[in-house]
Amino acid sequence: MNADEHRVRLDKWLWAARFFKTRALAGEAVSGGKVHLQGHRIKPSRSVKIDDCFEIQRGYERFEIIVTAISDRRGSASEARTLYRETEASVARRAAEAEKRKLAMLARPRSSTRPDKKQRRKIHRFIGKS
Repeated sequence: MNADEHRVRLDKWLWAARFFKTRALAGEAVSGGKVHLQGHRIKPSRSVKIDDCFEIQRGYERFEIIVTAISDRRGSASEARTLYRETEASVARRAAEAEKRKLAMLARPRSSTRPDKKQRRKIHRFIGKS
C-alpha cells in the first residue's frame, strides 16, 4: 500500500500521535477550533498528509508540529513521537511559557498550614459570610 492509498482522518491521527487521550476528545478539539492547519480552521474528517504543519492548542500548551509519518493505530509514546516533529520555535515558546507559569505560582502567597477555627471566623467576618 503506497502513501496515496493510506488516508487517515485528522482526529484519528491526533489520537494515534497521543495529543489527546481519546478520539472523541481529538474530534471535539478540532471542531472547537483548537487545531489549525497553516492558520486555518479544519474539520476532523480531513486527511492528514506528510509535511502538513498543524498548530494544536491543548490547555495552556500550544504545539506547532510537522507531520513526518501517518498512522491510524495508537502505539507506545516512543512510536507516537516518530509521527511528528515539533518546530524549534514551538519548543522554545512552550518552555518560556512554562517558566512564566511557574514563576507566577511562586509569586502567590501561600500558607504552610490550613487556617484554624479562629482564623476561619476572622476570614468569614472579613468577607461578609455568616
